[in-house]
Amino acid sequence: MSGRGQVSFRDIVKMHGEFAALRGVSFDIKPGEFFALLGPSGSGKSTTLRSLAGLDAPTAGRVFIDDKDVTFTDARDRDIAMVFQSYALYPHMTVAENIAFPLEMAKLPKAKIGPAVQDAARKVKIEHLLDRKPGQLSGGQQQRCALARAIVRKARLFLLDEPLSNLDAKLRLETRAELKKLQRSLGVTAVYVTHDQEEAMTLADRMAVFMAGEIQQVGTPADVFARPNSIDIAGFIGNPPMNLIPAHYADGDVLIAGHRLKTTAAIPGEREVIVGLRPGSLHIAADGLKARVDLIEDLGDTAVLDLDCDGTSIRMRVGDHDVPREGDTICVTARPQDIHLFDPATRKRL
Repeated sequence: MSGRGQVSFRDIVKMHGEFAALRGVSFDIKPGEFFALLGPSGSGKSTTLRSLAGLDAPTAGRVFIDDKDVTFTDARDRDIAMVFQSYALYPHMTVAENIAFPLEMAKLPKAKIGPAVQDAARKVKIEHLLDRKPGQLSGGQQQRCALARAIVRKARLFLLDEPLSNLDAKLRLETRAELKKLQRSLGVTAVYVTHDQEEAMTLADRMAVFMAGEIQQVGTPADVFARPNSIDIAGFIGNPPMNLIPAHYADGDVLIAGHRLKTTAAIPGEREVIVGLRPGSLHIAADGLKARVDLIEDLGDTAVLDLDCDGTSIRMRVGDHDVPREGDTICVTARPQDIHLFDPATRKRL
């Protein structure tokens, strides 16, 4: 693994008039890491990527690549390759000419361009399409052409802005797996913008979760899923997202709809809390929270149940062998270690 492609953001602010698109964003990316910027639309992730690419200058703060301050360095001098959602291919050029374009701009000798184009095309499995124009390609093939054009430059940073969002579901899954393999084989640092949490969870070594122009949490996908640090993250990560239920806490137990659940919390005394319960960590038991099954979404190997628990709506995921009937009354519970507690006032994890 090369030591190229280290990124540091230090207190980046981006103002559009009175509106703060980024409010003091700081994070570090290690060389060779696949790092995702995840968040809903308008949360600041694409603005962050554009600041890294040199397409947008921040209002305040510094951007470093490989310990060099590039905050105001021109985009073409940053040694970065970018893949856009729209592919941005030249329609009048062949696939080969599109891939070769950055090398021609860099004034690489003609004798070196041909083999480099062949090599990049082979890596993304489009070497048989080099003579075609973009209009003759499927969406997936256009995406691969855009990837090949990024790879061919052997840049130190690979920036991808929602690159799979125009593909259909099956192709998106296939391309996702290939993208991860490709990034590993190239050993290049990749920064990937997406609003699709499944994409971020499966691709990223680590990710930053954005909300309203701020980073709420940075960590591995497993860490962020297992220990969301706020109500906002808990309600965003996971499909279906975590159930968030107002409850009363007293010396290690929580009281929900008249039923006590044990927790692993070591907080003394009593207080009001928000309890977080993942749909997949709930299970049917002989004793627990009484709930009526209002609706069943059958997903084949699993089902998602919409439960009414004394006026509180809860969602639960069960295996295909565990599905009750709509209208049934069941008891549900969770293990103490699967119960998350949040402060209703600060919205932070307790």
